[in-house]
Amino acid sequence: MALKHACHDEVIDPYAGIDEQGIGVSASLLRTPHLQLMRLVLKAGATLREHRVRGEITVQCLRGEVDVSTPERECSLEAGQLMVVPGGEPHAVTARSDCLLLLTVVHSGA
Repeated sequence: MALKHACHDEVIDPYAGIDEQGIGVSASLLRTPHLQLMRLVLKAGATLREHRVRGEITVQCLRGEVDVSTPERECSLEAGQLMVVPGGEPHAVTARSDCLLLLTVVHSGA
């Protein structure tokens, strides 16, 4: 079954389907040839091992606390904060508490 993505000019609620305790599922919210928005739900202690994304990304913490590490630095994000990771830069993500993240990936070319 194909994922239902939002369309241009459609309102996107990254909290839709997430309850008060932050329980919900990760989902791709929007995908175009140049942009992708993803909601990532992580339980405390969960880790995304080091990986690379071809496009430049933003990681925005909507709830909880998360650490994002790259070879150059480690950033701790709390609700309301965001950071940019250059395209192709290795990075890992570790949830310090149950968290909800909004990831934006900018795809160069199509």
